[in-house]
This record gives sequence, C-alpha cells and structure tokens, in this order.
Amino acid sequence: MVHVKCGASKGMMICMSRGKSDELVTSLLTASRALVGVSAASLASVEQQVTLVQFRTLVVLAQQPHTTVGAVAARLGVNPSSAQRQIDRLVSQGLAVREENPTDRREVAVTLSTTGQRIVEDVTRARRKALTGIVRALPADQYQSLITALDAFAAAAGEPSANEAARLGW
Repeated sequence: MVHVKCGASKGMMICMSRGKSDELVTSLLTASRALVGVSAASLASVEQQVTLVQFRTLVVLAQQPHTTVGAVAARLGVNPSSAQRQIDRLVSQGLAVREENPTDRREVAVTLSTTGQRIVEDVTRARRKALTGIVRALPADQYQSLITALDAFAAAAGEPSANEAARLGW
C-alpha cells in the first residue's frame, strides 16, 4: 500500500507519496546544512553584539516595524514573556526602541533602532553575497524551478514572500 499525502500550495493541490516526501525531507536537511553554514558565517561579524536568538528577533522587527511584543512572540513562536525579555535586552543594547502608540497609550510598539537596522542589513548583505556564489555554481536552467520550490517552502513555513521581503529591504 502506498501512502499519499496531499496539501495545497499557491492554489494548487499537491500530492506526494510517503517515499517522495521522505526524499524531499532528506534533501531539505542537506540543503539546510549549507544554509546554516551561510547563516553562521554571516553572523560572525556581529557575534560580539547579538546572539542568534536576538538576531532572529531583530529580523522579525525588520519585517514588522512598529509592532507589539505579542506580535513578535507570535512570529517567533514563543510566549510573550520570552519575547519581552528579548526585546528588553535589545532595547538595553540600543538595537531596538519602544514607542508609545499615540492613539492608544496602553499599547507600546517596538521597532529597530538605526543600529539594529544596520546589523540586519550587514548580515543580510553577507548572506546575499555567499548565496550569490552558491547560485552561480548552479545551472541557470534550474533557477526557475528552484525559485518556485523555495517560494512554496517559505510560504509553508510562514515566511514573507520574496516580493514582500524585497519591499522590506531583504
């Protein structure tokens, strides 16, 4: 008996046998090792300033400027008190700022400081350079299928689309 799993992606129904699903997961694990290496190398220049968890919080703040602690917690998949502690550390380091909502004084928004934005931009620039080198080693005729597959993967993971990321400066 063949087990088949179906799911929707970008309005299309996709069905995959368990064997193909396992093969895809194995390929993703292999690719993720390369991506983790690129990520780790890109963070080397800021490792004295921020931890990996703090950087991820900075990325969320870059994607969602003027956001609440609750929204940051939801995006990171942590409880609000954990997000609050991360934001407290970032504020104390001058990497994020709290702003009172002028229409609702009970609500406090969090956004990146100029220094926090610079860190995100510097790390992203380093990642882009490393990834460009890897992409140039790929056959150009595979680009479109990779773009489609990676866009679907990012959407399934809840990441912003490439167009949205570009709008945000990613």
